[in-house]
Amino acid sequence: MLVQLRKSLLEKSEKIKEIKDLLMKYSVLGVASLHKVRAQQLQEIRRKLEGIACMKVFKNTLVERALKELGRANIDELKKYMQGSNVYIFTNYNPFKLALLLERSKVKVPAKAGDIATDDIIVPAGNTGLPPGPIISQLNAVGIPTRIESGSVWVSKDTVVARKGEVINESLAAALSKLGIKPIELGISLKAVYDGNMVLSESDLKLDFEDYKKRIGEAYAQALNLAFNAAYPMPETIIPLLHRAIIEARNLALNAGVFLPEVLPELLLRAHIEALALESEVKRRMGS
Repeated sequence: MLVQLRKSLLEKSEKIKEIKDLLMKYSVLGVASLHKVRAQQLQEIRRKLEGIACMKVFKNTLVERALKELGRANIDELKKYMQGSNVYIFTNYNPFKLALLLERSKVKVPAKAGDIATDDIIVPAGNTGLPPGPIISQLNAVGIPTRIESGSVWVSKDTVVARKGEVINESLAAALSKLGIKPIELGISLKAVYDGNMVLSESDLKLDFEDYKKRIGEAYAQALNLAFNAAYPMPETIIPLLHRAIIEARNLALNAGVFLPEVLPELLLRAHIEALALESEVKRRMGS
């Protein structure tokens, strides 16, 4: 018994030392849930992170103890995300890039009874390619409206069969499998990142790139408009500024009657029109 206890303490001590060595080697510690993650997929993610990060499965209490022994701050804040079965990611990689890389490593798989919908599950309208038979009652049983057309079963309209976070029952899993729909997204998501004693949650790490592109585009347009209106010369504004200067100089010369080659034809045309108008007025008065 005493031997086993000593062996256990020694193993814990070695694990804590290993964790501390990793924490001193890498500046970023990621905490990701292992819930529903399949071994094959974990190996694939390890392969993708090779040279970028080191993935290790440790007991949460050992990681917490290693952090405390190193005198790290905000451990209690990080501890909130260290519940359950986790994989720890040690890296010097940008945490936002790491979150994006892990997000892109996720794959869609068929649903099983008891799975939780990772997003709203929508069965699209259209031809299922399946012949009429028991499938009709299977689909109708889970709320999917059907009709028979050209010898095939069709889904009558787009149908939400499960909302994000809902548990998928056996009947729905079977129906989705028949339709070839893979609604469950599997992979590891960062629950939190510990970076320089600062804790970033999953929501902090998610970037809406479309929104960022839109904002950058709007900022660029506003900056360009400001520079143009302020007549600030820069590569992006110099051509439109020169065009505006030419137009304004031409209008000024035209209104001031300055004889320049660029405005002379228009000045002559204007003089001709005014002369015709004067001639017409003189004739009118002489006629009266």
